[in-house]
Amino acid sequence: MNRLPVINKLIFLLTVLIVTASCTSKTDVATPTTRKVNFNTNWQFYLKNNATEDSIGSHTKWRTLNLPHDYSIEQEFDENSLAGIGGGALNGGMGWYKKTFSVKAEDSLSITSIMFDGVYQESKVFINGHFLGKRPNGYISFEYDLTPYLKYGENTTNEILVKVDNSKQPNSRWYSGSGIYRNVWLKTTNKLHVNTWGTFITTPMVTKDSAQIKMDITISNSNTTAQQINVQTNIYFKDKKITHFKDENLKVDAQGEQLLTQQITLENPKLWSVENPELYTAVTNIYINNTLVDQYTTPFGVRSFTFDLDKGFILNGEQVKIKGVCMHHDLGPLGAAINTRAIERQLEILKEMGVNGIRTSHNPPAPELLTLCDEMGFIVMDEAYDMWEKPKTEFDYANYWEAWHKRDLEDLILRDRNHPSVFIWSIGNEIPEQWNERGAEIGHELAAIVKAIDSTRPITAAMNPPIHTADPSVTIQFEETADQPNALAGSGALDLIGYNYAHQTYVKHQINFPNTPFIATETTSALETRGYYEFPSDSTKIWPVRWDLVFTEGNDDNTVSAFDQTRAPWGSLHETTWKIIKKHDFLSGFYIWTGFDYIGEPTPYVWPSRSSYFGIVDLAGFPKDVYYMYQSEWTDKDVLHILPHWNWKEGQIIDVWAYYNHADEVELFVNGKSMGVQSKKDDDLHVMWRIPYEAGTLKAISRKDGKKVLEKIVKTADKPAKLQLSADRSSIIADGNDLSFITVEITDIDNVLHPTANNEIYFSVKGPGEIVGVASGDPTNHESFKGTQHRALNGKCLVIIQSTDKAGQIEVTAKAEGLQENTISIKTTNL
Repeated sequence: MNRLPVINKLIFLLTVLIVTASCTSKTDVATPTTRKVNFNTNWQFYLKNNATEDSIGSHTKWRTLNLPHDYSIEQEFDENSLAGIGGGALNGGMGWYKKTFSVKAEDSLSITSIMFDGVYQESKVFINGHFLGKRPNGYISFEYDLTPYLKYGENTTNEILVKVDNSKQPNSRWYSGSGIYRNVWLKTTNKLHVNTWGTFITTPMVTKDSAQIKMDITISNSNTTAQQINVQTNIYFKDKKITHFKDENLKVDAQGEQLLTQQITLENPKLWSVENPELYTAVTNIYINNTLVDQYTTPFGVRSFTFDLDKGFILNGEQVKIKGVCMHHDLGPLGAAINTRAIERQLEILKEMGVNGIRTSHNPPAPELLTLCDEMGFIVMDEAYDMWEKPKTEFDYANYWEAWHKRDLEDLILRDRNHPSVFIWSIGNEIPEQWNERGAEIGHELAAIVKAIDSTRPITAAMNPPIHTADPSVTIQFEETADQPNALAGSGALDLIGYNYAHQTYVKHQINFPNTPFIATETTSALETRGYYEFPSDSTKIWPVRWDLVFTEGNDDNTVSAFDQTRAPWGSLHETTWKIIKKHDFLSGFYIWTGFDYIGEPTPYVWPSRSSYFGIVDLAGFPKDVYYMYQSEWTDKDVLHILPHWNWKEGQIIDVWAYYNHADEVELFVNGKSMGVQSKKDDDLHVMWRIPYEAGTLKAISRKDGKKVLEKIVKTADKPAKLQLSADRSSIIADGNDLSFITVEITDIDNVLHPTANNEIYFSVKGPGEIVGVASGDPTNHESFKGTQHRALNGKCLVIIQSTDKAGQIEVTAKAEGLQENTISIKTTNL
């Protein structure tokens, strides 16, 4: 796809300003400045656990860096980390950030504020020595007004100081990261302006011929006198103005707010869908005496949807099966530090697999994720909490629940409610209170908070199976034989019954919950190590044996077979759950645990493992084999994928699998000799041959009505001989943020990937770029993701190059002992 969201948005903003200028009256004398500018560059950072506000001074050894920044990912993996291996075996600590800046004298008549998209966690912010506030939640966006404490003038400096306390561990069940790990913005507005998150666009009626557009706009007046204003909202599609709302002579009281509702009918609307995620933009202009004083931009989509008891999810009148994945917030070797291109790459890989849904497990996501989901067409379940009053780890959000949960939930809904990709609000994940009446009480409270702000989307919770048993040896116990009912499920607070796992109960949903539609909020939990295989492949392994017992079996090197044959005791194999979901219309869809591997929670193992095995794609972004099963089921692409590799001991009995579609059969050949024809029977999702290994060439041909559809070949690799480099993009933007992901393959002399090569690879860079991440997808590798060398896993490694603000040519060289080195060039260009 290789879109450039930043460029597109800059071009669109310029277009809107030009269009606005041409549409306003001749008496317009000013165009407002951009409401917010990126505030990420040239921060100072200091990491010290026992520092205090008073001890941070001129003697402090500050380090200059740009945000977003994750200071945990820079530390060494530590078996004794307070975060535990569940937290990725990486330490947190207390970090300090400061930045000096100037504010123009003319801005003294405006309001200046700072917005943080997320700081993990327990942040405190100071400006020029004045305490602005704190925010314990590490995932929520927040804003502070700087105006009362600022010094104005280009030759006068202000200092902002941010304390981040992630020293109390554990506070998460997975890797959280630490620091100002999301974007920061400096905002300047007129004293008469649209509030932050102050617009709400809904579409009460949508057909293919027309759509009602309703826009609620909250306008604030910080002046000491009332103001008469005119408000015009222009609607754009693909940068072309198509219609507008207009309200004149409105009065906003001094130090007050005014809620304005504008409505219009849009003819022949372009509907947002997963295949064609069409987007509109509303640009609201506020005028005082014909002078434009504020401009607020709201992207939105036009779509209708419902969750039906019998037909599942209906989007724009069409039945759509939600084929989603759960995603934690880390970006693999980049840690928790947000990068738009890195998120986009993840979504591109998932889209290629056929994924159409993302669950933001288990907290508010970065705004950039939702913007990309809007643009690319994903059905998002936006999740608020991993716990309520009762903690899951000693220092988690439960410690702040009473004081902060209402504010945090309100801010989440306000921030995200205009995203057309957001279809479901989730108010919690596997909440312990679900088993008693307190869970029902809190569920109703949270649902009321959500509905007061947005009543257009259904509310769910990712519950444990709706009937609970106290016996940990019983994975699923349902219906009359169970010990304790799920109070939250039966409370009536939820518009969708969502629960995690328990796939055996899905077919009974209409009996158990006859009045509430279904969504599988979390499923599967199958386990694989990319490129590692065990035989026989048709036996199921349950690792660990029980969720509450330390796993002492498995493999000495902490690997898991990449055949779809290993699952956690609470979950299923990949094929198992998908077969059920695809079969029944009333099952609206599911979110698989997980799309990508993530740092922390290395089920089924403990140390030396430090990242997960759940992903369909590994931590470096390399697909595991089961990726192609989903691709064969979820896309229109012709698919034929055979596994495993073809480097074994002579005569060893090998299981060969094929995932395929659009064909009646697959024939397998070894060195030109047919091993037979296989066809999927009933609801099979793959075929298998059990044959003795013979070095050479493994070839599969899929056929439809006797005609070849696809042919795939896997060859035996000779000894490792050289390195091959390929970049996902050979040209990137010289903005200091853009990335190129370079895949390194270890091949033999004939360019055949060596499937078991684990050489140490060393990287160097020349030109206007730097290495910001290295990875291989190996859950046991303790080398730093921020280094310049990394050990490959089964023939592959990844190096991530980030541009600087200089255009030019970057040369990346990879070397390994005994192998032919290689260099690749990446071009960087100015905006």
